[in-house]
Amino acid sequence: MPKMTRWSIWPAVLATFILGLLYAQSSPQMQVLLRDGQAALDRGDVERAVQDFEKARQLAPENLHANRGLLLSYLQAGRLNEAAKLGREAVAHWPDDAQLQHWMGLVYFKSRQDSAALEALRHSEQLDGTKSEIHFDLALVLLDQNQYAPAADELERAIKIKPDSALAHVLLGRAYQNTNRTVQAIEQFQTALRLDPLVELGHYHLGFAYASLGRNQEAIAEYEKELKRSPDNPNVLYQLGHSLLEAGDEKSAIADLKKATEFEPQNADAFYDLGKALLLAGNAEAAVSALQRSIELKPTDPSPHYQLARSLEKMGHRDQAQVEWQRFAQLKQAQPQTGGMATGRVQ
Repeated sequence: MPKMTRWSIWPAVLATFILGLLYAQSSPQMQVLLRDGQAALDRGDVERAVQDFEKARQLAPENLHANRGLLLSYLQAGRLNEAAKLGREAVAHWPDDAQLQHWMGLVYFKSRQDSAALEALRHSEQLDGTKSEIHFDLALVLLDQNQYAPAADELERAIKIKPDSALAHVLLGRAYQNTNRTVQAIEQFQTALRLDPLVELGHYHLGFAYASLGRNQEAIAEYEKELKRSPDNPNVLYQLGHSLLEAGDEKSAIADLKKATEFEPQNADAFYDLGKALLLAGNAEAAVSALQRSIELKPTDPSPHYQLARSLEKMGHRDQAQVEWQRFAQLKQAQPQTGGMATGRVQ
């Protein structure tokens, strides 16, 4: 399963902080700047939003709404150093403001300061546990740290508040999948796709869950749906090829695995599966090349040596094959916990 990236800010956040602005005690000029700043954020013009909120804050440095707006604008603009400086000042002044704590957590997360991000987001959650986006973003940080069980807890809370978030269901499915709750994961992926058939990587993750249960035909169907949307995605191509190989369709697998290695030439597992498929299809010579590349990329993996020995034997190179058999046995003994099954390992 691909590693999670740094996700963008929860979209709904953009519209939440302005709700109380019109009731703020401030001058007409301040009201105009606050409204203009929010309008700029709504249309995605973050630099204009920065300008408006900077002017508003200059007029009233201790106006909470101006500080909130400027912090969010800096965050959206990717100006993380300025966001961090302003956020620290604002949080010191308003330590019990849940929105400031939330956005400061996102500043830390985007700055790759996960510990600080967790602290700020947990504080935000304590201050206001009714906002699904706070639970969601806290889950993102936990997922980034591979803390799947607590991430699942946060996503469950987020979904209880906002059950129609397809992305939250996808991420909850991932958290379940990584805590060996595959049946529950499948339910979450299916729910996400019902809510939004175009949700990013929804079919991919559903396919991965099916494949982990050995339901290869269902996995293939999901990967093919995802591939229509992302024809150049090496992860989808690899997993589709792997499932086709596991289902006994090595000829179809070869085409997808070749593409996977072209798009991601550092994927040792794709070269291993390609070599195995080529051998099964009767092309031992091509299999040797693929398997040697897999060994180059992952020299401590015993499995390619097993398939390489079989390929060399089929070509009549018995001495070379014997060397690979010995190497396979050595690596298998040295790493029994990671060696996998020689002829049908689980990826």
